[in-house]
Amino acid sequence: MYGFYRVATAVNKSTIANPDKNAKEIVSLLKEAYSKEVSIVVFPELTLTSYTASDLFLNQMLLQAQNSSIKFILEKSKDISTIAIIGVITLYSNRLYNSAMVIQNGKILGIVPKIYLPNRKEFYEKRQFNSGRDIRDSYIENIPFGIDLLFKYQDILFGVEICEDLWAITPPSNSMASSGANLIVNLSASNELIGKAEYRRELVKTQSARCMGAYLYSSSGVGESTTDTVFGGHSIIAEYGSILAEGERFSMESSLITADIDIERLNWLRVNESSYTDSNIEPFRVIDTNSTPKISKLDRYINPNPFVPSIYQDKQMRCREITDIQAHGLIKRMSVAKIKRAVIGVSGGLDSTLALLSTHKAFNIMGWDSRDIIAITMAGFGTTSQTKNSAIELCKSLGVTLREIDIRDISLKEFDLIGHDRDDLSVTYENVQARARTSILMNVANRENGLVIGTGDLSEIALGWSTYNGDHMSAYALNSGVPKTLIKYVIEYYKSNKKISHIIDNILNTPISPELLPHKDNKITQKTEDIIGSYRLNDFFLYHFIKYGAKPSKILFLAEIAFRDEFSSQEIKKWLKSFIWRFFTQQFKRSCMPDGPKVGTISLSPRADWKMPSDADMEVWLENLI
Repeated sequence: MYGFYRVATAVNKSTIANPDKNAKEIVSLLKEAYSKEVSIVVFPELTLTSYTASDLFLNQMLLQAQNSSIKFILEKSKDISTIAIIGVITLYSNRLYNSAMVIQNGKILGIVPKIYLPNRKEFYEKRQFNSGRDIRDSYIENIPFGIDLLFKYQDILFGVEICEDLWAITPPSNSMASSGANLIVNLSASNELIGKAEYRRELVKTQSARCMGAYLYSSSGVGESTTDTVFGGHSIIAEYGSILAEGERFSMESSLITADIDIERLNWLRVNESSYTDSNIEPFRVIDTNSTPKISKLDRYINPNPFVPSIYQDKQMRCREITDIQAHGLIKRMSVAKIKRAVIGVSGGLDSTLALLSTHKAFNIMGWDSRDIIAITMAGFGTTSQTKNSAIELCKSLGVTLREIDIRDISLKEFDLIGHDRDDLSVTYENVQARARTSILMNVANRENGLVIGTGDLSEIALGWSTYNGDHMSAYALNSGVPKTLIKYVIEYYKSNKKISHIIDNILNTPISPELLPHKDNKITQKTEDIIGSYRLNDFFLYHFIKYGAKPSKILFLAEIAFRDEFSSQEIKKWLKSFIWRFFTQQFKRSCMPDGPKVGTISLSPRADWKMPSDADMEVWLENLI
């Protein structure tokens, strides 16, 4: 299903040194995973014997009992296509190894030994086990055995780590990931200490990000011995730096958590990251697996606002970072150019408000006089008193120099000069006004030795929602890295300034409009989102299209889930087609866009992140939606 696979981590209710009882719990959890359409499930370290059996590992009876229970599991799982990874003792060349056994449909696909054995404080694994660091190209009764194993099913290529392997300076998963593994499973027995759970969580999350993959972590539960330490059964599923699911610790019963991971996204993120492709490919034996259960219905939250952090504290931090980047980018540009004044057009809308606020922040940081910010309102045929008053009030509150220039007479004269009917409200009617405003800003900047601050945002740049050589142009495009859905949250960040908080509320509650067509009874009649679609939809499309090159059909699939309560499938498809058409046909504007700071992972600057021919054909993308 569009590259999604359901995975699980299981923590079995364990009995120390009783493989038969543990095997029954394993089979029960394996059946549950299969019923939930899980492709891969991982169990804790030394699942069959329990981790804390200690010197009993050296006794023949425990190994014999374990091997008998393995046969039981294989027999009971013949009709189960879910891949399971369980922890076992392995006897090889008269040495014992703490290992992971990969099974499917009643067969053992491979066995991977642990590399890093802790031997300090409460852990002393070297007393019983040996490191598998040198075992490659080996077999145990025709079963592949070694640290050079990866397992493949369709788009999934997964590798295995065992507990301490993850905590090592150079985890084995690094080389696995650089060699193509997009999923790592970890069988663990990590005890509970104050603060350790949070450290584990961060470790798993960070390693999933470093490997640009998914990471499944399952640790031994409370059934382990409490002679000297306690185990809580921590289970985590992470994907590319995000926690998708986390089990409750200290459960007295067996537990299973699931999550749907996007393998297709992970694979294409890697294609888009040069740092990944520069990593070394090491020799691994790839073991093919059988088909696993298919997902009948996706069980995953799809964020409708991928550019906007969901947690308030994260929003505050993100907004502070964005304004810092904007302010310091502008400071550098003005300092090098030996320019002391900034010239900016203010409309009372979202974009010009953010540009003005961040410019004002830059001046405050440097101790420059705010009066050297020249803010100009340029009323046109569609300007309402609501937006004009908001712009004027904001400028006065910030102490910047305010100028009011009416562009209607200039526009009417140009209509006459080019022979355009004043009653013809076509695109020419709008663009004449937009270019008149830009011309005024540029000319004022020349006269005042100032820098024209661009206000257009990332979403408008993607859609080409600007007038070529009009509002498309500036000396420094301050908002060019900020999408529309994030701009309102950045503006809200400035509400901490009580002098302007009420003005910001008015601006946030004003419909988005270029105000180029005549208003009616002083009310905005031209609403941008009625013309180009919801910015929430367009930003969603933009994120998935650029971030990992998603196909339009997948973007549609995800959007239908994310916006199921807001837009019909027909509406989403309509606006997605519109987005594709606009994105391709408006590339010529991006090819000559002005400089501006990148603030997030996505930028459309032709000098940095996005290089595309202006005459590319969009047919194959549109056909993907038929």
